[in-house]
Amino acid sequence: MCYAERPEIATLSMMIVLATLLLLLVTLLPLWRHPHWLVRGLEFPRLLLAAAALLLLLAQSLLLRPDQALSWVLLPVTGACLLWQLRWILPYTPLWKREVKAARSDAPEEHRLSILTANVLTTNRNAHTFLKLVQDCAPDVLVTLESDQWWQDQLDALQPAMPHALKCPLDNFYGMHVYSRLPLDEASIEFLVEDGVPSMHAVLTLPSGDRVRVHFLHPAPPSPTENPHSAERDAELVIVARSVAGSPLPVVVTGDLNDVAWSPTTRLFRAISGLLDPRVGRGMFNTFHARYPFLRWPLDHLFHSDDFTLRSLRRLPPFGSDHFALFTELVLAPVRGADQDGVKPTGEDHARARSIAAAQQVSAASVPTPGEPTA
Repeated sequence: MCYAERPEIATLSMMIVLATLLLLLVTLLPLWRHPHWLVRGLEFPRLLLAAAALLLLLAQSLLLRPDQALSWVLLPVTGACLLWQLRWILPYTPLWKREVKAARSDAPEEHRLSILTANVLTTNRNAHTFLKLVQDCAPDVLVTLESDQWWQDQLDALQPAMPHALKCPLDNFYGMHVYSRLPLDEASIEFLVEDGVPSMHAVLTLPSGDRVRVHFLHPAPPSPTENPHSAERDAELVIVARSVAGSPLPVVVTGDLNDVAWSPTTRLFRAISGLLDPRVGRGMFNTFHARYPFLRWPLDHLFHSDDFTLRSLRRLPPFGSDHFALFTELVLAPVRGADQDGVKPTGEDHARARSIAAAQQVSAASVPTPGEPTA
C-alpha cells in the first residue's frame, strides 16, 4: 500500500481539515458585530487562538504532503488566521511601540498619582491578604469591584489613611468602593445603563493642586448567566468615552470593564475617548483568571489622557480572587505627554458609537462631568 493510501494518513488529513475549518470559523465570527455572548466571547482568547493556529500550521507543514492541493489551501488559511490574531495581540507586547511614555525619574512627587484597581470577588473572604497588598503598595486611590457589605466592613480599616470614600455595597457582584488619600469632590454614584450596575465619578485633587477627572466602571459582561448580549456593556463604555472626549481636565478611567484590551469595543472606547492605554508596547498584564494560567486575558484596565506619563504598571500577586489587582503609577506631565498618540477615530467609529448608545437609549449627557463647568 502506497503512502497516500494509508487509512491512518487519510484520517489524520481529515482531522487537520476539520481543525482548520474550526479555526477559520472562530477567527471570522468576531468580524460579525452581533452582540451575542457566543460571538463577542471569541474576542477574549485571541492569544490561545494564535497559539493554536501556530501549532496547526506546524502540523500541516510536517504531516501534509507538499504536492497535495490540500496543502496549498490549508497552509495559507491557517497562516492568515494566525496573522489576524497577531494583529490584535501584538500591540500588547514589548515588540510594539509604547503608546505612553515613561515618566522622568525626577518627576515631582506632588504630580504623581497611584491607583490600585481590584476585583476582589464577592465570595472571597481573604481580606487580610488583600489589605496587606494595599498597605504595601500604599496607593493614592483604591478601587474595588464586587465588594459587598462584608468587604466594606473590612475595607473601612483603611479609612484612617484614606479618608475620602465612595461606597456602594451590593450583593449582586456589582458592588463598588473607592478609598482615597486625595480629596474627591463632586463625587457621584450612577447607574448609567443598567439598574444594579453602578459606576462612580469624581474629580480628585493632586498634592500639586491639579484636578483630575476620574471615572470608575464595572459594566456587566456578555455571558450566558448574566447578559446574553454585550449591548449594555458596550453602551456604557461608549457613553463614557464620548463624555470624556476633549475634556479640559486630565482624565483617568479605570475598572473591570469585562472586555479584553484587544477587542473592537475597547479599541472603539480608546478611539472615541482619546485616552491612552499604558499596556500598549509593554505587555498584556492579564488580570483574569487568577487560578488558570492558560486561560488569562486583560479584563481590568486603566486608561488616561495624554496629560500623564507612566511611572510603573504592575500586576500584583494573587489574593484569593479570580482577578489579579492592577497597580498603576502615573505622573502628570502635560508638556512631556503632549505628543503621545493613541487610536485615531474615524467617521465609522463615531457612527458606530452613536448607534450603540441609541440602541440602549442612553447618551453621554447622563455621564457626570466632575470638575467641569455645567452648561
